[in-house]
Parts: sequence; structure tokens; C-alpha cells
Amino acid sequence: MNFYSIDFETASYAKHSACSVALVKVENSRIVDEYYSLIKPETDFFWKNIQVHGIKPEDVADAPKFPDVWKQIQACFKPNSLVVAHNAPFDCGVLAGSLDYYGIEQPNYLSLCTVKTSRKLFPELPNHKLNTICDNLDIQLNNHHDALEDSRACAEILLYQEKHFGVEPLKKLVTIK
Repeated sequence: MNFYSIDFETASYAKHSACSVALVKVENSRIVDEYYSLIKPETDFFWKNIQVHGIKPEDVADAPKFPDVWKQIQACFKPNSLVVAHNAPFDCGVLAGSLDYYGIEQPNYLSLCTVKTSRKLFPELPNHKLNTICDNLDIQLNNHHDALEDSRACAEILLYQEKHFGVEPLKKLVTIK
């Protein structure tokens, strides 16, 4: 499989409040590259979000704003690119909200949610949160809510599913963005 897994962390509940992003590139079912950046959002930080991911306003004071980060990652979002996230509606929503906020054209790409694939392939689990899936599949997740750790774990989940179930059940859950 070839895909990118993505994870955003946000400063608040605003869809354009991305404060970090990570992408993990998978080629031929192997992780071959990783990208991580803090992002300086044009929103205030909400204390609950800080509590979840630990990123504070001072951590992003010198970070690039989203349009500069987009220039570095936009090549990952092409009509034939598969972009995977654990809870893809959230991460794709943050991407779309950030692009809208800055007046940047929305890309067309393929999306797959590992929450959905996990619900289908592991219905017996008590829930399908990232840490639960990782614990049950013996996938390393040392720092949950770190965008790069979460993105890497998401990639490993999909690779596990491909190895044990093949690509056919996964293809049925791909959507077009």
C-alpha cells in the first residue's frame, strides 16, 4: 500500500486552529518518511486542548502559520493520494477549515479512517480509540496526542490491517474528498 497518515492537534475547537501537524509517508507498505511541524494558529488556545496535547502558545510563538506549512505538505494531497487518519472526519475537517480560513483552494484526495476500518475489522474491542487499538495490536504509542506519534501509530494500524485482512475490505471504506 501507498498512503500518507496525518494527524493534527488543535489550539481550540475552531476548525482552523491547527497548532501541529504530522504526516507519515508509506510506500510499498513500509514507512519511508515523516514530517512534523508546529503551527502558529490565529486563534486563542483553549485550556482543555493544552491539557490534551501539552502545546502552549509560547511553544508556537515562532512557528510558521498554516499557509507556510501547507506549501510543504500540499504535494501529499492529490486526486490519487490516499490520506489516512484515525478519526479522519476530524483531521480532514481541520485541514479543510484551515484552508478555508486562509482562502486556499481545497485539494481532491482519497481518505480512509482507521476508526472505521477498526470498527469493521475488530468489532469485539470495547472501543476504537487510538490507544485501545494500539494496545490490542501491540503497536507502540508512547506519547498519545503528539501528532507524529499518533500519525505513525495510524500508519501502523493500517499496515497491520492490510497484512492480516488484505486490501479489499479497506478499499470499500475509502472516500473521495
